[in-house]
Amino acid sequence: MPDAAALAELDERIAIARANLAELMEQASAFSGAADEDRNADRINEQQDILDALLKQRAALAQ
Repeated sequence: MPDAAALAELDERIAIARANLAELMEQASAFSGAADEDRNADRINEQQDILDALLKQRAALAQ
């Protein structure tokens, strides 16, 4: 049986990562310039990698 506390913690971290991604997407659309776009793209990719890893952890734990 999955550990409910661990699942709850992962759910919270997933929600934070999703909120970070949404905020970064808003910032990316507001900024202009190649340097800003590259920096935002890097930050978005980093957050997406974190979210993907958390979702993978959660799926493994929930089994």
